[in-house]
This record gives sequence, structure tokens and C-alpha cells, in this order.
Amino acid sequence: MGNESNRFAICIKNEGYQASLEPRKIYRVVTDAEAEGKGMLRVVDESGEDYLFPAEFFVPIEVPADASIAFAEH
Repeated sequence: MGNESNRFAICIKNEGYQASLEPRKIYRVVTDAEAEGKGMLRVVDESGEDYLFPAEFFVPIEVPADASIAFAEH
């Protein structure tokens, strides 16, 4: 994956978090090594704030540089 601001993941499930996550949608990932060590992923959710979710809810992806700028702005 790229640097901290260019990490993204696709949501593959949202059990218990239907208001915060939409399956098949791309989310920006915020680096949190401690959380990732515990099987969690810090993601900017539908509220626009970053929260911890189970890492198994996401698949990391790489996006082209031009697209990552656009995703990071939202």
C-alpha cells in the first residue's frame, strides 16, 4: 500500500455498522498500528470521522495517484 494518506480499502461487510459503512464502497484508511495489531482498522466512515472497525470488514486496495487525491478530499 502507499503512504498513510493514500491507503484505501473496499468494505465487504457491515454487520452491526449499517449506518457507518456501505458494502462495496471505498473508504480511506488511517494508519493505526496498535489497532491493526488487534485486528481492527481505522477507517473514515460515512460520518466523515475515523473510527475503528473489524479489519475483516475490508479488503485493502491500491488506487491510481490521481484517484487517491480525489478520494482523500472527501
